[in-house]
Amino acid sequence: MSFNIARTDKKRVVIVGGGFGGLKLANELHKSGFQIILIDKNNYHQFPPLIYQVASSGLEPSSISFPFRKLFNGYKDIHFRMAEARQVYPEKHILQTSIGKIDYDYLILAAGTTSNFFGNRRIETEAMPMKTLSEAMGLRNALLSNLERSITCATDQERRELLNIVIVGGGATGVEIAGAIAEMKRYVIPKDYPEMDPSNLHIFLIEAGNRLLAGMSTEASAKAEKFLRNMGVNIYLNKKVTDYQDHKVILEDGMEIPTRSFIWVSGVRANTIGNLPEEVIGRGGRIQVDAYNQVKGTENIFCIGDQCLMTEDKNYPNGHPQLAQVAIQQGRLLAKNLKRLNQGKAMRPFRYKNLGTMATVGRNKAVAEFKTVKTQGWLAWILWLVVHLRSILGVRNKINVLLNWIWSYFTYDQSLRMIVYARKAKEVKDREERESKVHWGEEPPTTDNIL
Repeated sequence: MSFNIARTDKKRVVIVGGGFGGLKLANELHKSGFQIILIDKNNYHQFPPLIYQVASSGLEPSSISFPFRKLFNGYKDIHFRMAEARQVYPEKHILQTSIGKIDYDYLILAAGTTSNFFGNRRIETEAMPMKTLSEAMGLRNALLSNLERSITCATDQERRELLNIVIVGGGATGVEIAGAIAEMKRYVIPKDYPEMDPSNLHIFLIEAGNRLLAGMSTEASAKAEKFLRNMGVNIYLNKKVTDYQDHKVILEDGMEIPTRSFIWVSGVRANTIGNLPEEVIGRGGRIQVDAYNQVKGTENIFCIGDQCLMTEDKNYPNGHPQLAQVAIQQGRLLAKNLKRLNQGKAMRPFRYKNLGTMATVGRNKAVAEFKTVKTQGWLAWILWLVVHLRSILGVRNKINVLLNWIWSYFTYDQSLRMIVYARKAKEVKDREERESKVHWGEEPPTTDNIL
């Protein structure tokens, strides 16, 4: 395998990850005199803030995703390759990937995060995460399948396990998926499942800290908690999940909750890039960078977004929050700095401009905080809708999402509750197995897979 991208007289910028930061950087560098190569393990950009709506059957996956090749159609200076970054060799200016190696003048790591299971292998194996579009689709299938099974199962114990939904993590994602499932319980299940008593479906939201939405004010946390409790969600604070056995979530204090819907949204850790010095890996696996997003101890490697840890900003001594706006602002500034470097000018340091945070709980229920304004309820919900709709890529996607939201608002219904399991072609499965063996050293590598 090979990248098959010929070198030109332009300096080559290799970007790993097509999330908010990587995509903003690529677009800002367009027509600026660089050869830009974007690498991502998927062939599409996804919109993480609305992934929970895919999991709860509120939106179709294509509404919050957009193919990279469509985005870069006609861009002669931007190349896309679907691959997974594995190791970097700073002294050789080479990145090793699942499809071979590629040299660079500037390497930008923007690969984001993955779910953090805090070293608990059993939970990692058994729980259902919701970090990616594919995980959200898997969760949707599991939730709907469990509802179907609950109608036909033979024992009350199995029915109880199928109708108990446990969500671990009281951040924005946990709050939003809990609210979405609570609305399904109220508006959808009575119509779709007339044989079922909706009161038998129980939603549990478990948070190890002393409040929900720890990144927001105590007022916002209290309001979100009140919204969810009024919607019938059972909230447990200061509770730590330690295990999952025999279809039971086990808490540190000995409490057990039977369930076959075990959703894990309790924290994230940075995706790993091999062969970086250990001293640059910080808390949560994040890569330590200076004020210019340059990886410490390197000359031409940068890191932006959720994957990086910048402690140079006096307002954020423990690093910036892992939010889309941080990645976007870092991507925008880094594009300017790379242009400045190319012109022999000095780079400018990054300073995060906090545009506010928000989270939605359900219909007409949200919390939003900006620099001078804090609001909850209907107004916050409208602001949440507007901000997220504006941020989605593609006119068609914006229209689809808007129409879905309007339809759901007036009909209290969606028509996306289908259980569909994707099946990979044998050729794709065989190729992935071969690449995995090469990666883990179980099979001799080809000349394309070695330096």
